[in-house]
Amino acid sequence: MLERRVNLDGRAATADVPRITVGGLRMAALDLEATADFMIEATDPDNRIGRPLFLTSANGEVLARCSTEPQTERLFRAADLINADGQPLVAASKLQSWFPLPERVATTDLFHVVARKAEAAGRTFYMFGASEDENLAAVENVQKMYPDLKIVGRSHGYLRGEALRAKVDEINALAPDYLWVALGVPNEQAFVEEFSSHLTNVGVIKTSGGLFNFLSGSRARAPLWMQKIGLEWAWRTLLEPRRLFWRYLTTNPRALYLLFSRNRPFNR
Repeated sequence: MLERRVNLDGRAATADVPRITVGGLRMAALDLEATADFMIEATDPDNRIGRPLFLTSANGEVLARCSTEPQTERLFRAADLINADGQPLVAASKLQSWFPLPERVATTDLFHVVARKAEAAGRTFYMFGASEDENLAAVENVQKMYPDLKIVGRSHGYLRGEALRAKVDEINALAPDYLWVALGVPNEQAFVEEFSSHLTNVGVIKTSGGLFNFLSGSRARAPLWMQKIGLEWAWRTLLEPRRLFWRYLTTNPRALYLLFSRNRPFNR
């Protein structure tokens, strides 16, 4: 696969992670707890690779976009590890593979597991993205939930040009173990591509989509039963029909096709 040949350092750092190709992208076949443990171990000084380890997530919309947008596909294939943040991906893998994805690894769930482990291990966070109000509220809520978690800095994501470059330098100087980047697809992946070489003091960059909106409390997650049967997209459409209806109408059918045509049972 393309991304294995390009990112040799990342390939070595993730060599022990089993993967399965789902919908055309290679996904980490790890459950939520194992993914968080991997992220904690990746920030151990003995495991650093000289640049940030790049973790991202894919759902049905991402699969559809990668199949029609070469630039988006290239950005995702550059990731060191891709988590399956979509229940349909898990269901499709179980129908077609003897080695399926163990469970959905939603970033909104992963954040809390990593936060608890980071709090105990003394690891540090930086939270970058969303609007100023959303970012501030998210950080304040996280600090209340995890009072011993070290958040070394935060910033909204509406920065451009010299201001953005200065912020990247500031983040690197603060040297967080985890940089959570919430700019939306594919902007957050493009951010990693452009600036990871300037963030050598950062341990892991995890792209985060709408995570900060959930952490701030401005957006509610779908009921658990909807999450379990893969209908969280429908819940989101009900909350934001003007923004999401056409998006899901165009991407869901293509994602469904990809889930049953571009899978491989097991590959490392």
